[in-house]
Amino acid sequence: MTNHHIAIPAVLKVGKGVLPKIGACLKDSGFRNVVIYFGNGLIDLFGCTVMESMKEADVSVLEYREIDTTRIEELVELAFSVSNKAQAIVGLGGGKVIDAAKYTAFLRKIPFISVPTSASSDGFSSASASLLVGGKRTSVPARLAYGILVDTDVIKSAPEKFIYSGIGDMVSKIPALYDWVYEDAKGYTVLNDFSMMIAKKAVNSFVRTPFETIHDDLFLKELIDSLAMSGIANEIAGSSAPTSGSEHLISHALDKFSERPQLHGIQVGIASYLMCRVQDHRWKRLDTVFTDTGFWDYTAGLGLAREDYLRAVDMAPSIKPHRHTYLHEEAYRELAKKMLREDAVLQRILV
Repeated sequence: MTNHHIAIPAVLKVGKGVLPKIGACLKDSGFRNVVIYFGNGLIDLFGCTVMESMKEADVSVLEYREIDTTRIEELVELAFSVSNKAQAIVGLGGGKVIDAAKYTAFLRKIPFISVPTSASSDGFSSASASLLVGGKRTSVPARLAYGILVDTDVIKSAPEKFIYSGIGDMVSKIPALYDWVYEDAKGYTVLNDFSMMIAKKAVNSFVRTPFETIHDDLFLKELIDSLAMSGIANEIAGSSAPTSGSEHLISHALDKFSERPQLHGIQVGIASYLMCRVQDHRWKRLDTVFTDTGFWDYTAGLGLAREDYLRAVDMAPSIKPHRHTYLHEEAYRELAKKMLREDAVLQRILV
């Protein structure tokens, strides 16, 4: 029998006013010496708040700097410049610095504390990092966050496009899980029922959350909580299958050739609606969520090219040839392209 050990975050704090308490959170977890990486321009915005909190909690900041690179060579060099006294690495900012911090912590085999300043994807809770390897964006193993600290006041101050991106990435679990079931039925993989339960509960909880605006504290907390649960579902499964299917393959394809790539969650959200139409599964629910949150209104103003999505559908199977999603079969690729041309919603979104 094979023993499968999983890691889950030991600390999860999501709510108003979390950032000024970051020092106390780290102290309560036993950390006395830390390194902090800020996203580009964020020392000016949040540096004083963070440093004052550390000082009040008597937590020593051995080093702090802004990070604006995900080149693997630079991060390897950065990792081995970290003081041996460091007990944890804190990443505060968007996806780039979160990926850099988690990979640095992975190399040094010390805990990683994730402090996202936007809710644009589930990257802040995943155990992989999107880095530049040989000039190409590549997903590499990293470290699942030991702690996730999210201040909803900070999240709501970010541009709305990041919230829309998070919404798109969150609902992508619906077509992704259907792809996983399809792969299992075709004999290409074996489902992990517990992982599926976690991912399904996460997305269902989110899409059923009542809200007046996407800036509501409850809505943002539910979005963050659900994105965090997605990372745990992947950890249990030992892969990204519970949260990443054909819709992600379309987005990854777009990243390879599009002249105007959008935020990951924006592309994934549009592709999720498309794939739910192809799967004939819960596409009305996605349409309702995207209409009520304003996601469709936002994406309709981007001038996205239908031809790019048509090309991405054809390219999708080559992104992960070892998978067997709906798009790995020609009949479903043809249906997806038919939907891109004829679906009323997608006719409004794509030009």
